[in-house]
Formats: sequence, C-alpha cells, structure tokens
Amino acid sequence: MSGVERLRILVVAPERHALRQPHAGGLEAVVWNRVRWLRRQGHAVFLCAADGSDFLGAHPELRLPSPRWSRPEDASDSLSPRGHEHRMGEAFHRVRHLLATGMLPVDVVDNHSLHPDPILWSRDLGLPVVTTLHTPPLPGMVEASRRLSGREPHRFLAVSQFTAQAWSQAGVDSFVFPNGVDADQWRLGPGGRDWVWFGRIVPEKAPHLAIRAALRAGARLRIAGRIGDVSYFTREIEPLLGGGIDHLGPMSLPELSAVIGASAVALVTPVWDEPFGLVAAETLMTGTPVAAFDSGGIGEVLAGMPATAVVPAGDVGALARAAAGLAGLSRWGLPRDRIRDAAAARYSLEQRHREIERVLSVAASGSAVPGLVSADVVGTAVGA
Repeated sequence: MSGVERLRILVVAPERHALRQPHAGGLEAVVWNRVRWLRRQGHAVFLCAADGSDFLGAHPELRLPSPRWSRPEDASDSLSPRGHEHRMGEAFHRVRHLLATGMLPVDVVDNHSLHPDPILWSRDLGLPVVTTLHTPPLPGMVEASRRLSGREPHRFLAVSQFTAQAWSQAGVDSFVFPNGVDADQWRLGPGGRDWVWFGRIVPEKAPHLAIRAALRAGARLRIAGRIGDVSYFTREIEPLLGGGIDHLGPMSLPELSAVIGASAVALVTPVWDEPFGLVAAETLMTGTPVAAFDSGGIGEVLAGMPATAVVPAGDVGALARAAAGLAGLSRWGLPRDRIRDAAAARYSLEQRHREIERVLSVAASGSAVPGLVSADVVGTAVGA
C-alpha cells in the first residue's frame, strides 16, 4: 500500500459495455486497469458498471443495464435502443439512493460515466466527485456542469489538452490528465511485414480508410477489434476483406499485444475529434511505428515520439506514403526498444495511477484543486 490513506472509492464506469476482456474500447480498458490497480493498493473499491463486468460486488443496484437491440443489425456504439435512456436513469437513481442513505459509504466518486447524473451527486449529496472527460463535449454532461455552483466538491479532469479546450469552450473547466499504458501488458514485439489497425470498428474510427491506404501501398493489413456499428461494417468493411485484408475480430489483450508487436506499422485513422488516442500509445509500447491522421488529441500523443508520422485527417494517400516509409524503417532494423522506452517514459501507467490516487485522496479530503499534483503531470486548469 502506498502512503495515501486507504479510501472507499466508488468507480462509475462508462455504462454502455461491460468492463472485461476483450475490452470494448480504450475507455473501458482505462477504467478496468484503474479498478484493478486501486484494489491492489488496498483501497475499498466499489464498481458501478454494466452487468457482466469484472470486479462487480454484492450490490445489485450497482449493475447498469446494457442496450437491448431487437435486431442485431441495428447495434451501434453511438445510438441507444428505445427505452434505454429511461432504464439508465432509473439505474442511476438507485445508485444515488444507496449513497444518500449511507448504505454504500464512500469517500470519493471516480466518475467515468457519459451520463450526467453522477456529476450532480456532488451538489445533491455533498459527495466528492472526480469526473474524467473522455469524449468531446456531451450536451447532457455540459448541462449538468452548469447546474453546479462552483462550491461543490467536484472537479473535472480531461484526457488531453485538446479535449480540455473543447470542454472549456462549452463552459466546463478541467485539468489535463493523460491516459497511461501498462507496460507489463503491452510488451515489446519483434516486428513483421504486415500492417495493422485495431480499435472499435465504427465510422468515426474509419478503418475503411486504413484499408484503402494499405491497398494503395500494396500492403497486407490485419484489422483487430469489435464491430461497434454493424451496418457500417457490412457496408464499408466487409466488401474489402480478402486479398490480404483480414478481420481478426475482438482479441484478448495478450493476443492483441502479440499481433501489434508483430507488425511493421500501425494505422490510426480517426475522422472525428479523437479525445486522446490510446491505441497510438499502446502501439508504441510494443515498439511498432505509428502512422496516424492528425485528429483531435492524436498529435499530442505522438508529439516528439520516435517512429511516428502524423498526416492530415482523411488524406489516404499521405497515410499510405507515411506508413510505407515507417514500414521500410522497420525492415531495416529500426531499434524497436527505443520506441518502447520513449512510450514508457511518457505513458507509464504506474505513474499515472499513483497520480490519480493522489487526486482522489485530495478530493476526499476537500483540498483545493491547484494542490492536486505536480504541474508537469496534470498541467494547469484549462479555462479556469
């Protein structure tokens, strides 16, 4: 156990997918690792998450409903089926009741939900809440923040400077707290000849553009990830499979790390305002070069990192050329351990977790935000 006093922490997970491997996305991976580490440090951690998640305890009220799609082809990461939002509101009302009645005594809430309700627990219950902003501004969460007076024990963290600025423009001020990568899980790989793309298969991640870049360069491409939008996959991805373009499906973390580490280059192709871009940092931890679209926080993640290239978002030709160049370096004996060392120095999950432990401890004690952690980790508050 670290020098931080033992805390009773309620972690509120993103509510759409269960927290378990293979992870539904980077957000779920971040929170899964957070819960696991805090428990190892001796903290009493309660998890509020979708049913089927790891780490769920004895409180059935903390189990959140997953979307129920009547037709599999309608399944989407960005839309909700009829009645889901109502069910989610009822679920959070049950959690609020547990907290209000003292049936679930906690010192601080570590909130990663995309739902507005947990933000207001700081106002309604006087409970310290730390909300991490993992997405572009969401109207419901922005509205909830406006209902805070500024005197509540609440603080916002954002996963990148880009994301913090976007929320600041919407009226929500935050501290910058980047995500981290577990070096024990993402291991140095030997490299290889194939290209790779991994992540959620949804339109905003645009794996179809990665396929076009690979085809233009005459490269083989392996795609790993969960189908998050069935109609998009059927329309844009499935017709392009074969002939060196393979979909591996969702994979466990060890399997995924091995595939990434055995690749010549990884393509990162967001066409939305990517809040952070965890896949880029994870790739570098395996020693594999990264060619990426300059979208959202991607430029921050890759800035100054070796064996990386950032090209204008949507420019398939530029992506193909950049990836081919990096793949060529890989074949010529690029020092992959140097790529990994640079990634570990910037994105060590151990360091990130020790800092968030301090953040939660400070929040529980009611200390002022500027004293949270050193400026080189969290930086200054954006918009404050």
